[in-house]
Amino acid sequence: MSTENLNNTEALKKMRKLVEDIDFCMMLTDLNTQPISAIPMSTKKVDESGNIWFLSGKDSEHNSNISKDSKTQLLYSENSDMEFISIYGSASIHTDKDIIHELYSKSDDAWFKDKNDPNITAIKFAPSEAYYWDTKQNKYVSMFKMGIATITGNKADVGEKGKLKL
Repeated sequence: MSTENLNNTEALKKMRKLVEDIDFCMMLTDLNTQPISAIPMSTKKVDESGNIWFLSGKDSEHNSNISKDSKTQLLYSENSDMEFISIYGSASIHTDKDIIHELYSKSDDAWFKDKNDPNITAIKFAPSEAYYWDTKQNKYVSMFKMGIATITGNKADVGEKGKLKL
């Protein structure tokens, strides 16, 4: 696996592609307490600046944690395509109805009454640094390449990894 560290525009492009491909992540808050609080979240949007947006309940534990300490980490994992990214940054809570209405979809009815539910907030996650692993192909191709490498003794090109400075 080759290492490719990326900066600025290229880093943002790589992060956006992985986040949009994977969608669901584990959001870690209250990073200084153990065990770390983690909850699955669905990405609603990655904006032009690279901020990642989610919807959340105003009365949730992670909203409370973010209000106390904005440091947050997102862990995205797509096992079938062997794509992974860990993103560190800061989160903030927003109650602007225009933002909430933009992010809201019919699938959110499972969590909220409707887009006007007074308990809905938006979480804006501003990334500062990330680390990714991307095979660029599915796990079967990667396993095949690793098998060939084992037989031949040659290194397999199974993708890339690297740090993203955002």
